[in-house]
Amino acid sequence: MKLTIFHLYPEAMNLYGDLGNILTLVKRCQWRGIDVEVSNIKVGDKADFNQADLIFLGGGQDRGQSIIAPDLLRKGSQIKEAVDNGAVSLTICGGYQLFGKYFRTAEGTEIKGIEVFDAYTVAGNRRLIGNVIVEAGNWASGQNQEKLVGFENHSGKTILLNDLSPLGTVVKGFGNDGEGKTEGAVYKNAFGTYLHGSLLPKNPWFADYLILKGLKRKHLEIEGLDELDDTLEMDANVAAQKRAMTAKTTYI
Repeated sequence: MKLTIFHLYPEAMNLYGDLGNILTLVKRCQWRGIDVEVSNIKVGDKADFNQADLIFLGGGQDRGQSIIAPDLLRKGSQIKEAVDNGAVSLTICGGYQLFGKYFRTAEGTEIKGIEVFDAYTVAGNRRLIGNVIVEAGNWASGQNQEKLVGFENHSGKTILLNDLSPLGTVVKGFGNDGEGKTEGAVYKNAFGTYLHGSLLPKNPWFADYLILKGLKRKHLEIEGLDELDDTLEMDANVAAQKRAMTAKTTYI
């Protein structure tokens, strides 16, 4: 078996350790003897997204989003087609915003997204910062662990439209729009979230969920993954939950 990962714009979109998500996916495959290939897709590169099992786009500042947005738009229809055909995607913060309809900056500039998610984002007048705990949504039913932990730092307020499912419900933190009710979005096997930190090292069950979904695209016969010793990872998860529950809410 082989997992093919397309990492979009790794230089422009890599805030708060988002590269750690790729490292986690790679190592958790390698530890199981699963072949994994990562293709770094930069501005101007041609790519056949139908070959991707898993697409990743990290977070970036407004400037980084502006730089990569025109190229992402050119690739948008191919990415949407791949997602509709079963490809997995994980997008973080600025990447999550650009997988929606648009991001409107504080200056009123509208950066068009590729509309994988039926959602849009507008810049708020405060930054939402802190550790986050999210109770995963129905998509995670049957998983051994259903709480996600991470770190958010964004001013964008993302609005989900037409019953688009969130990644989950906020236990602690601000979430999509600062109201602390929903966090992230899910469409088919596409997942968007504001959780940095990086996300997957402290949430190994979610990393495995993405790996398994990605492998199933070409290997329908696979039913599960070999278990790994996640003692350290889950210690980090528990520590992050405790930190989140005792931290003060921060606005800037």
